[in-house]
Amino acid sequence: MAKAFFRLQKFLRRTQFLLFFLTAAYLMAGSLLLLQRTRLVIQQGSRGTPANQALPVLEEMSRAGIIDPRALQSPRLPEGTDALQEPGLEQRHSPHWLTSRNSELRRLRRRWFQRLPSDQEPLQTAMQHTPEHQGTYMGCFTHDSRERTLKGAVFYDLRKMTVAHCQEACAERAYSYAGLAFGAECYCGNSLPAAAAKPEECNSECKGEKGSVCGGVNRLSVYGVEQLRAAARPRRNVIYRGCFRAPENLTDTFPASLIQPNLTVEMCSEFCSKKEFPLAVIRGQECHCGFPTGRFPLRDSTDRLRCHGANYCLVYQTPVQDTRCTDRKFLTTKSKVFVALSSFPGAGNTWARHLIEHATGYYTGSYYFDGALYNKGFKGEKDHWRSRRTICVKTHESGKTEIEMFDSAILLIRNPYKSLMAEFNRKYAGHLGYATDRNWKSKEWPDFVNGYASWWASHVLEWLKYGKRLLIVHYEDLKQSLIPKLKEMVEFLNVTVTEDRLLCVENNRDGNFKRSGAKQKNFEPFTQEMKDLINRYILTVDEALRGRNFSGLPREYVPR
Repeated sequence: MAKAFFRLQKFLRRTQFLLFFLTAAYLMAGSLLLLQRTRLVIQQGSRGTPANQALPVLEEMSRAGIIDPRALQSPRLPEGTDALQEPGLEQRHSPHWLTSRNSELRRLRRRWFQRLPSDQEPLQTAMQHTPEHQGTYMGCFTHDSRERTLKGAVFYDLRKMTVAHCQEACAERAYSYAGLAFGAECYCGNSLPAAAAKPEECNSECKGEKGSVCGGVNRLSVYGVEQLRAAARPRRNVIYRGCFRAPENLTDTFPASLIQPNLTVEMCSEFCSKKEFPLAVIRGQECHCGFPTGRFPLRDSTDRLRCHGANYCLVYQTPVQDTRCTDRKFLTTKSKVFVALSSFPGAGNTWARHLIEHATGYYTGSYYFDGALYNKGFKGEKDHWRSRRTICVKTHESGKTEIEMFDSAILLIRNPYKSLMAEFNRKYAGHLGYATDRNWKSKEWPDFVNGYASWWASHVLEWLKYGKRLLIVHYEDLKQSLIPKLKEMVEFLNVTVTEDRLLCVENNRDGNFKRSGAKQKNFEPFTQEMKDLINRYILTVDEALRGRNFSGLPREYVPR
């Protein structure tokens, strides 16, 4: 009996050990499976960088302050690659070294561009409702984007649009009506649409407010905002455009006119705003409203002190948006020529896209996806960059493989000093903000300059080397001579546009991503060592451009 009991006890001990072993093995297997799935998610989220899976995690740790962000400036090379050898000073700024360095850092740069915190809007777990809107609902109306009834300002917010937001935006610009369509588009105007639609056809939920209706597909939910205009804070004052020679026949040139004794700027601007014209033109007691046209292109202004008599007139910009060039669409057929809009970051690529879209009427695409740009109306952001449904594709890439995928390219170049500062501002404060003095005086800034200055140079050098057909555009020239340079770009894209449309683009030249003036700093951000480094890169790029029979860099680039 004792022997049988001993055997049973021995068996139970072995069983207990076996159960413990199986439980531990099960837990280890589950942990390994979880780690494998996590790694797969990271791989799927690392677009364009499958060889460096740890980089996204490192970036998040950097943002949280766990590791020094400067560690990201020197990416880990793949296994089997020799360590980087630091070249001598005489070799460090040669075209060969710059392109070699650019190739080694390309994966880091791609991750840097796509995962900047300033470009990513935080996801909200719950949609917050805006306060109850106060406008008067006028009904559901048909909406034709090509022949709009609400011809005033246009706004897009494909993530946060609400009824109240649209009403306030239109009221601030002194419009009488606000209309919403597609759940995310806001239109302003002073005349009700003529064609009413069935109420149930306005059925698109507002992107930023659950339970609220923001029009529908080709349908407008229209609200009267007259009662909001008095309380609304004016978005901007009337802008003085200058004194210009009056056209020969003002009545033929301008669609609306008013003769008023004791005429004031405010009276003329209000009259033209109600008529939905962006220009208010004053000559004596005459007020004329219209657009910039070939007859009146707003060029060659004169001194205001000389602006008297019947030959001159004062021109003001009203709060009304010039909408002759705001309609955009995707290409109806796939483009046969695959065109890049290439630039170093901070060189004005977004501004150039704004100009191209409004001049041609077609969306531009992007090698990346920027939610902030998509939410502001750059609908090509979500289109696959190789779809060929966009007029050109934004890219900051400069590797041989990436360049040779394009048939031609507009290469946008900007002063590296300005580009570096613009990109640093974007990194820390988004498209419209400014980095703080603390950011500029931190260790991040010199590390940023040391890395990005060479990228500025190598980006141009590699496109000159591998690009098949290039149009070189200098940001400064585009800014100073908008219409001539924009004509060159449009012709390069093989699109024909009217003079009036180009004048409309000039009238809307800033777009939604212009920083409000240059924020003055009470210190010089560039040390002499930085200037010496950047100036050597400038001379290298200037020599390379001239070697390819392009005009060299603008004189203001060199040296500082």
